[in-house]
Amino acid sequence: MKDQIFGVLQRIGRSFMLPIAVLPIAGLLLGIGSSFTNETMIASYGLQSILGNGTLLHGFLTVMSKAGSAIFDNLPLIFAVGVAIGMAKKEKEVAALSAVIAFFVMHVSINAVLTINGQILADGSIAPHVLSGTIASMCGIQTLQMGVFGGIIVGLGVAALHNKFYKIELPNALSFFGGTRFVPIISTAVFVLVGILMFFVWPLVQNGIYALGSLVTGTGYLGTLIFGIIKRALIPFGLHHVFYLPFWQTAVGGTMEVGGQLIQGGQNIFFAQLADPSVVHFSADATRYFSGEFIFMIFGLPGAALAMYRCAKPQKKKVVGGLLLSAALTSMFTGITEPIEFSFLFVAPMLFVVQVVLAGAAYMIAHILNIAVGLTFSGGLLDLLLFGILQGNDKTSWMLIIPVGIVYFFLYYFIFQFLIKRFQLKTPGREDDDEETKLYTKADVNARSAKHATDATTALSALIVQGLGGVENIKNVDCCATRLRVGVADGNQVDESILKQSGAAGVLKKGNNVQVIYGPRVSVIKSDLEEYLHHPSAIQPLASVEIKEPKEEEHELIQAVFTSPINGEAKLINETPDATFAQKMMGDGIVIFPHDGNLYAPCDGKIQFVFDTKHAIGFISEEGVELLIHVGINTVDLKGQGFHVLVENGQTVKKGTKLMEFDLQYIREQASSDAVPLVFTNLGTHHLELLKLGEVSVGDALIRVK
Repeated sequence: MKDQIFGVLQRIGRSFMLPIAVLPIAGLLLGIGSSFTNETMIASYGLQSILGNGTLLHGFLTVMSKAGSAIFDNLPLIFAVGVAIGMAKKEKEVAALSAVIAFFVMHVSINAVLTINGQILADGSIAPHVLSGTIASMCGIQTLQMGVFGGIIVGLGVAALHNKFYKIELPNALSFFGGTRFVPIISTAVFVLVGILMFFVWPLVQNGIYALGSLVTGTGYLGTLIFGIIKRALIPFGLHHVFYLPFWQTAVGGTMEVGGQLIQGGQNIFFAQLADPSVVHFSADATRYFSGEFIFMIFGLPGAALAMYRCAKPQKKKVVGGLLLSAALTSMFTGITEPIEFSFLFVAPMLFVVQVVLAGAAYMIAHILNIAVGLTFSGGLLDLLLFGILQGNDKTSWMLIIPVGIVYFFLYYFIFQFLIKRFQLKTPGREDDDEETKLYTKADVNARSAKHATDATTALSALIVQGLGGVENIKNVDCCATRLRVGVADGNQVDESILKQSGAAGVLKKGNNVQVIYGPRVSVIKSDLEEYLHHPSAIQPLASVEIKEPKEEEHELIQAVFTSPINGEAKLINETPDATFAQKMMGDGIVIFPHDGNLYAPCDGKIQFVFDTKHAIGFISEEGVELLIHVGINTVDLKGQGFHVLVENGQTVKKGTKLMEFDLQYIREQASSDAVPLVFTNLGTHHLELLKLGEVSVGDALIRVK
C-alpha cells in the first residue's frame, strides 16, 4: 500500500512539472515588463524619453507584462490540462481536450447552482450576503474560488476516466462513440455532477484550506523553518513538487487583497504585487516559501563544492575541480541544485542532512529579515536580478541576501570540510583509485549531439533496459528535471548495479516505482530510451544477458587476459572521438584505431549478441567478463553496409577466431570515425591493467582484468 501511494504521488508530482515549466517564461515577461514600466524606476534613472508613458518601448513592455499576467491569471486551466496530460497513460492529446471541456463544464455547472441558490444575481453580480473571496471569475465564468485546486481536480478526474475508458468498445449501434471519442463524452457527464457536488463540498474544503494556511502562517518563523526543512528533505524522493505547490498557488500559502482582488498563494501574491505599482514593499509573508533559496543556492552550495574540492585527493583535483565548478555555477545561475546535492546525497547522507537543516534555516532567516524576492522556478542569479535587484532594495530588501549569503558560504565550507575529513566521506575526488571521478552536470547535455552519439546512446538505452529488468518489465517512462521515473511490473527485477554502470548518480526504488538520477541530461536519455522501446528490433536487447558477479573470495582468482582483436594503434578510452565512450558511460576499456578490416576473438568465450546493424558484438569470456566491441563511431547509420559478421548469437569461440570482416575504407568515408572501442560493461569491483598501448597486432596481450 505504501509503495502504491508513493507511486501515485510520484506520478502526480511529475504531472505538475509541465504547467510549472511555463512559469519561468511567464515570470520573465511579467518581471521585465513591470520593471521597466515602473514610473519610480523610470524617474530615478531619467529614462522618460525612452521608457516613459506613450513611447513605443513602453507600449511593448506593457504588452509583455500583460502576456505574463495572462498565464498566472489562468493557471487553474493550465494545471487542468497539464495534470491530465501527465497522468494519462496513452493518447495524451485526447486527455488534454477532455480536460478543457471538463474544466468549463464544471465551472459553468457551479455557476448555474450559485445562480439558482441566489448567490449570483440575474445581472451577473455577486449577492451582498456572500462572503468576500468565496466567488471569483474564472475565464469569464463566475464560480467558486477554487484556484489551481480546481484545475488539479479536473486533471486527476479526467485522467482517471481517460485511463479507464480510452479503449472502451460500445455496441455496434454506438461503436462510433467508442474508444477515445468516449472520453470527452464521459468527462462532460461526470463533471456536470462534479460541479453540482462542488457547490456543497467546496465551501467545507475551502474552510479547511484556510485553517491549514492559518496554522502555517500562524506559527510565524517556526512554520517557515518547518516548510523549508520538509521541502528540501523531499528532494531525494521527488515529492517536493507535491508539497510546495499548494503553498505557492493556493490559499494554503495565505491570501491577500492586491489591487482590489483577493489573491491566493505565495507566488501568485508576489506577482500580483509586482504588477501593482502602488505596492511599497512586497510581502515577506508571501515570499517566505522561496526567498531563502537565493541564500543557499547562490552562496551556500558553492561553499560545499569548494569544500569537496579542497578535500579531494591531489591526483584527482584537476578532474573534480572542473566538475564541481560546473555544478556550482549551475546552482548559482539557474538554481538547479541536484548536480551538487546528488554528488554527496548517496555517498555521504550526513552531508545531505546538514544541507536540509541549513537550507530550511535559510527560508526562516529570509522571512525574519523581511527579504521579499520572488522567483519563477528556482533561486538563481537570473531570478534575483529580475525580481530583486531590478525591483529595488526598498521593495525587496534584496541587499540583505549578500551578507547572509557570505556567512552561509563559510558555514557550508567549514562544516562540509570538517565532516568529510572527520568521517572519511567518499565525496567526489575521494573515491578509491579504481573508481571513476564523475559528476553529472548540464555539460553532459552539451557533450551529446544527436548525430554524433546515435549508436552509443542506443547501446546505453539497451543497458538501461537491462537494469530495469527488460522490456516486458517496463510499464511507463517519464522524467522530471533530473530523474528518469519508471514504473515497472516487478521491482525485484531492477538491478541497481547495472543502472549505475549506465552513468546513473543514484537509484531510488519504492516497490514498483524507480527513479534513476542522471542529472539535467535526463531528458535526452528519456527520449533515447522511449525511441528504443518503441523499436526494440533496432538492437538485440541486453536484458536477456545475465551479468555474472564473482563472489568476493573469487576476486583475486580472476586474471583474465584479453588480446588485441585487431591490428592497429591502441589508445586510452578517453581518446575515443565520442563523448559516451570517452566519458566511460558504458564502462572502462580501450580504443583501437584499426589498420585493416579483420576482427578476431580476444580470448576464449561466447558471443552474447550481434547487433542487427552488424557494427558491434557483445562478447563474454569464460570468467564471465563482458566486452562490447564497437566497430567505428556512428556506424549504426550504415545499416550493416560494409560489415560481414562470421559468428552468431550464443556461439562459443576460441581465442583468434575471426568474428567479423569490415570494409575499413568505406567506414572511414561514411562514418564519423573508424575507432574501435573495447568496453568492459560489468567490471564491478574488478579493474583493468593495460598491458600495451601504441602499435598492436592481433594476439598481443592488451588488457588484464583483475
